[in-house]
Amino acid sequence: QVELVESGGGSVQPGGSLRLTCAYFGREFAFFAMSWYRQVPGKQRELVAIISPGSSTNYADSVKDRFTITRDNSKSTVYLQMNNLKPEDTAVYYCDAHDLRTRYDYWGQGTQVTVSS
Repeated sequence: QVELVESGGGSVQPGGSLRLTCAYFGREFAFFAMSWYRQVPGKQRELVAIISPGSSTNYADSVKDRFTITRDNSKSTVYLQMNNLKPEDTAVYYCDAHDLRTRYDYWGQGTQVTVSS
């Protein structure tokens, strides 16, 4: 069983920064690719960033050079550093743990990020 707990969301002005944290509770974190997704009402959930167990990363074009995903395998934690935030980054952000062995996905409860002046 896997549980994901996100934190770090909030309200910020355009150009500001936030750091999201996803704490993973379960076994064998090293077998999971970790991702951040986001969703706004009426739209599909979209991939923001993904990090492999070996820390290879990939980003949506809309967040490249502004967001950084990292993981600390010793703490079973994933981070999303978000800089130069824009109003269009406003969404609920979800942490996803993808089991590379079974292809099963576990989701966190989501954390709201609001970028507004």
